[in-house]
Order: sequence, then C-alpha cells, then structure tokens
Amino acid sequence: MEKVITQEWDLSVKSRKFNFDWKFLKDDNPDAFKIQFDDSDWRSLDLPHDWSIEGAFKQEYASSTGYLPGGIGWYRKNFIIPDSIKGKKIVIQFDGIYKNSEVWINEQYLGKRPYGYSSFQYDLTPFLNFETQENVIAVKVDHSDFADSRWYPGSGIYRNVFINLTDHVYIKPYGIFVTTPNISTSEAEIQIQTTVKNEYNIEANFQIEHQIKDATGKELIACSSVETITANDEQDFSHSIFLEQPNLWSPENPYLYCVETKVIKDGEVIDLEITPLGVRSFHFDVDSGFYLNGKNIKMKGVCIHHDAGCLGAAVPEKVWHRRLQLLKEAGVNAIRMSHNPPAPELLDMCDSYGFLVQDEAFDEWEFPKNKWVEGWNKGEPSLDGYASDFSEWAEIDLRDMVLRDRNHPSIVFWSIGNEIDYPNDPYSHPVLEDRYKTDKPEAKGMGDIAKRLVSVVKQYDPSRPVTAALASVIMSNETEFPDALDVVGYNYQEFLYPEDHKKYPNRVIYGSENGRHHDAWLAVEQNDFISGQFIWTGIDYLGEARGWPVRHATPGMLDLAGFKKPLYFFKQSQWSEKDMVHLGMTSIKKKNPDQIYWDHEVDCEWKGNEGEIVRVACCTNCPEVDLLLNGESVGVKKYEDFPSGTIYWDIPYSEGTLKAVGKRNGNICCTHELKTAGEPTKLQLHSDTITLKADKQDVAHVEVNILDQDNNLVYDADNQIDCVIEGPGEIIGIECSNPASHQDYKATYRKAYHGKLLIYVRTTDQPGTITLKTSSVGLESSFIVIKVK
Repeated sequence: MEKVITQEWDLSVKSRKFNFDWKFLKDDNPDAFKIQFDDSDWRSLDLPHDWSIEGAFKQEYASSTGYLPGGIGWYRKNFIIPDSIKGKKIVIQFDGIYKNSEVWINEQYLGKRPYGYSSFQYDLTPFLNFETQENVIAVKVDHSDFADSRWYPGSGIYRNVFINLTDHVYIKPYGIFVTTPNISTSEAEIQIQTTVKNEYNIEANFQIEHQIKDATGKELIACSSVETITANDEQDFSHSIFLEQPNLWSPENPYLYCVETKVIKDGEVIDLEITPLGVRSFHFDVDSGFYLNGKNIKMKGVCIHHDAGCLGAAVPEKVWHRRLQLLKEAGVNAIRMSHNPPAPELLDMCDSYGFLVQDEAFDEWEFPKNKWVEGWNKGEPSLDGYASDFSEWAEIDLRDMVLRDRNHPSIVFWSIGNEIDYPNDPYSHPVLEDRYKTDKPEAKGMGDIAKRLVSVVKQYDPSRPVTAALASVIMSNETEFPDALDVVGYNYQEFLYPEDHKKYPNRVIYGSENGRHHDAWLAVEQNDFISGQFIWTGIDYLGEARGWPVRHATPGMLDLAGFKKPLYFFKQSQWSEKDMVHLGMTSIKKKNPDQIYWDHEVDCEWKGNEGEIVRVACCTNCPEVDLLLNGESVGVKKYEDFPSGTIYWDIPYSEGTLKAVGKRNGNICCTHELKTAGEPTKLQLHSDTITLKADKQDVAHVEVNILDQDNNLVYDADNQIDCVIEGPGEIIGIECSNPASHQDYKATYRKAYHGKLLIYVRTTDQPGTITLKTSSVGLESSFIVIKVK
C-alpha cells in the first residue's frame, strides 16, 4: 500500500509518479474492480510493466508481433489520501496502456481507451475517500487479439502513471501552447496561449503570470495579467513576450529555455506548469528543401519503434538516453516515431539532444492491414488492429497526440499515417493495372479521410505542417490524399523524385522511409528539393519477423542491445562531420562487385584461411585511406574512385592486424584496427556508470565481452553466460541480439552473440553496493561493483 501524505507530497508540486506498489494478475476476473476483492495472491510490481516480454517465445503466436503472447491482465492499487488534500482536484494520468484499457476507482467506472499509444486522464475527485479509508484503483487491459500489429506492441501499463493535484481553477491538461511566430537574430516573439478552467459555482478572479527562464533557471523576462472566468466555464488567454538576443535551438545547439506559467489566486499559486521552449523557425521549400533558422539542412533521419529487446515496451529512460546518444554520434539529426505516438519522455530527450522529430499517429485507418502470423507473406494473415476503432476514436487520439506534444521544439511535422496506401493492403486502384484487386476498398476514399485528419491537427496546432508516409505514390496520385498534405513522404520510391517534382511543382517531397544503401542517400544529396531521408531503421526491433525461428527485424544501425552494427559505421561515414574510418570483411561477388551492403554483407572481424583472397570493405568520410596488414601498406585508395560509397581491397588473408588509416590533405585524421582473435579465454565487464541512485528507476548498462588471451573480442563466440547479482539491485533483462534466440528473457543466463551480451541492472530503493558476477564454462569469470547512493 502506498500512503499519500502531505509530508511525502509537497502540495506545491502538481504532478507525482504513481508507479510503485501495484498488484498484477495475468488473467481475467470479472470481480477484480471491486473494493473488497482479495488480491493478496497477486504479484506485486512497479510500473511501467509489459507482461508480453515475460512470456515464452512460441511459434503459435504471431510472427508480426515477435512470437510473444498477448492476453488479459488486471492491475490494482490501494492508497490512502489525508484530509489535508480535500478540496483539491485529483487526476490520474496514464501515458500509455496497451490496449483496450478500462479503469475503475472505488468501483466507479471511469472509461475505456482502445488505442494502446494514447495518453489520457481521468478525474478521480468525486469518487475518493480520505483520511483512513482506502481507495482502490483497478485497471483491466485486454490484448487478447495478440496478432493486432505489424511489430511488437507489448501488453499492459507499459508507460508512466502520474497523479496530478490542482485547485478547481486550473490550467487544463495540455492547455498551454507556446509558439515562436517571429524570430530574428536580435529578438524572438514568444506567444503563449493558456486554457484555464473554473469548476467552482462562482466567478473566479485570478492572475496569470509567465516567466521565461534560460537553461540555468535564471529569469529573463516576465508578463502577467488579471483575468476573470465565470462559474463552471473555461477560457483561452493569450500573451506575447519579446525575448532579446535569443539562443536559437538546432541539432548542433539544442538550447532550451522554459516558460513557467503560474495561476495565482488571493496571493497563492494554485497551479503551475513548466513548458520547454526551443526558439527556432523552420519551413519546407518546394525547390530547395528544409530550412531551420534560415539555414538549408538535410534531414539525416532514422525510423524507430518503441521496444528495447528484452525490456519489451516498458523502457527505462536511461536506456533511451544511451540509444539517442549513440545515434547522435553517428550523425543522425532526425527521428521518425514509427508508427505511433511515443512516450512523452522520449520527446523531452529529443528536445535536449537536438533531434528533428516526425510525430506519427497511425499505421492504419478504417480498413485493416495484414498482420502475418506464420511469417512474412506466409499463410493467412490476421486482420485485427486499430481499424476496428478508427471511426470512433481516430479524431480523439489524433487530437490528444497533438495537444500533448505540440510544445516540443524537436517536432517539425505531424504524420497522420504510415503506408495507408499500401497497394491492395488494404486499398486498390485501376492504376495498379494487373495488380488491381476489385474486391479491395477503392483508394479514392483516402482523400476525404486525410482532409478530415489534417483539419484536426490544424485545429490544435496550425504552426506545423502535416505529412503522411506514402507506400504507393502512383496510386495515391490518383486520389486527393497527397493534396491534403503540406509535405508528402515517399517510402522507398526515390525513383519517382525527379518525375514527381516536375509533375507536381507545388508538392514538397522528402523520404519518409528509405533503404539503407548508398543510392538512397545520393537521391537526397543530389536533389536540392528533397529535404532528407528516414532510413528503416535506427534500431533493430521485436516483431515483423520473417518467419520462425527468426523473432525480430534486423535492419537497424544498432542491434536490440544498442550495440553498433556494421551499418552504423556506414551511415556514420555518410552523415557525421567527424573524421572516421571503419573496416569489415565481405564476400567477393562477381555480379555488381562494387555494391557492398553494410546491413547484411559485412562482418567487422579479421578471420580467414591463410593466403586466401578476401575482400576488405572500408567506409569513411576521409578523402583517402591507407590499408596496412601487419604494418605493411597494401595500397592507398581514394574515396572518389568508389561511387558506391565503399572502398575495398582484395588481398591475401594473413593472420594479425589489419589497420585502416584515414587521411585528409596528406595528414592522418583517424584509424581503425581489426585483429585476428584466438580462442575465447575470459569475460570482461564494462558498465556505463559505477554510481546509481536508489530510486527503483536508475539503470546501468553492463556490457559483457568474450575475449581471447590478448584481450581481443572473439566475434564468433556464443558461450552461455551465467549472471548473479548481489546487493540493492536487480537484473531486469539480458540481451544478446541474436534474432534466432528463444531463451527466456527473464532468465539469469543467456548465450552471447558476436561475442557480446548486455545486462540491464536496475536499483532498488536502498543504498549500498551492487556486485554483478558473470561466469561461463571454460572461461575466466568477471565481476563489477556499482555503488548505489
């Protein structure tokens, strides 16, 4: 039981997490919403929680959702509220429940929310007990139609829960909207719209005060006004502040101010909101692409899904921080949230790291897409999914996404859908010729729905453009769908860029989802009118599996553990401003020998048969590279001589050290080495931190490497590694990133993949010392110590 008392809860703080000490049942019970229900034998846990990731991989589940189970689950929480909070408004906020959630408080039904990615709130105030009488909140989650998605969605209350406390005169949830309509180097106009609600039966007189603070918290400028709202009414209030010498937000300089908004009544602050403020201007030009703060830049983007391998959909914040830092290091400056609204804290991170974001609402509209059960395009697909709820809920879900996210400076466009026009899945059109299916819905209906969704977005945010990712532009061009959009995304259709730019001279075009190879980037680099690309994907993700035993998709720059794959370095060579060079080995092809695909043809190791001719692949952003084998140069090659984007040498293999030396103007600017590894002899642990907070949320990433006697990584080692933890911490997941591994994700052992494992360690609420020990048969064991403060 969690007792909410005033000593724990500063009444001046509006919002507090409500994640701890819940009860969970992975089953259905029609009486579980009742106050007197006995949940003593239920499991105790903290949120966020994803029960699907705790299940066993089974071929009977759907390949599209990663061969993991769905089902029905219940959550309950008992809590006490002291009398001192009487008279306040108490609201519960769920950031995401997958899916079909229903919520009760003290047996009072609060409502249902089908879409698993929406954030929503319920007012608890009329139904609460105070002082010594307990309150019981109950949540039912129904994910029994588990083959309902084209990727792994997770199950349960997988995002944060908050309790929000206000007066009955208060800022409406997501009721502040900050824009920067006029910006110059000397001054920025900050417009602030605030929606205030009065739930008293009498008129309310109050003051609204806005303070602009810099990144250190120093107040720069303020404004205020005295306002009145009649009884049981709400009203919008607008203010403008002019900020001198603004520090402009950009990927290179993600400077964040904040707007602190207070509602003051009778000299007391009765509500307070802090809103991030990134001062920036942007626009898309039909002929020259994307401009940020007057500067023409290309979006070097990735698409991402929301899971983190062994952690499922309940991803701790530190995990996203690590992943975003790695993407930033590769030169990524843009992220497409595929294909649903993300966790709010992920957008906060994008603001602070300087990513340009496409926030996306839906993967399907009123007709369902195929969700493959047996494997990609195999057998009978499932047609479960959001389509069954679209008509009733789409405008509500879209509205709530825009209201929740519209103050993030990172977001530069809204997407109303992904591949809605996938040919024959579900729509069709005669322009498809021999692929036209008369039994499929007619594509022309997409235009009317697109217009309706765009109008919803514009109602709540007229400041940003609206886009969608088109899978069949040829078909969509026969409808009003593209014309309804401000910016039109093309998925894997680079061949149409020049033709459509001429044919539709007023259409802004960009790559909303793209292949990972060199030609796809050249289509951006060589066409001024293309604003950028979003490759599929930044990170590997669960689900969308090609068929058993493969359980997850592998197109990422990072694998499920967040380790860098060969593709990472290739994209870094295209996107990063920092000098880099990287080596790998690939097969010698007779057909298209210059086309080397770093996403599936390159291994970053040096291993072979003595004297055999092997191909060494090299990606770099340096003008030339010298390749040395055991200290001897085997030739300097120039990047400009390899239009496919990869330098390569065909040389006799010899055990030892292979070294690439990147050069610019004759000077060495970067190097990379591969060394022949011997037999595995030892384990090595490395943690990204040696100090954690005792808050039940802080996480350490502990990397396990299998090394030979000379401390070289043994790339092909797959030894099973056993893990033991002591002290105030727990292992919440072990990830190897092997797409064919079906080992239990909650076990304390796992086989390595490419010589590596990642162990996630989370703290309890007690200080002390965590000792993590790893062992493997025939290998020297290793341990690491982490302090918890």
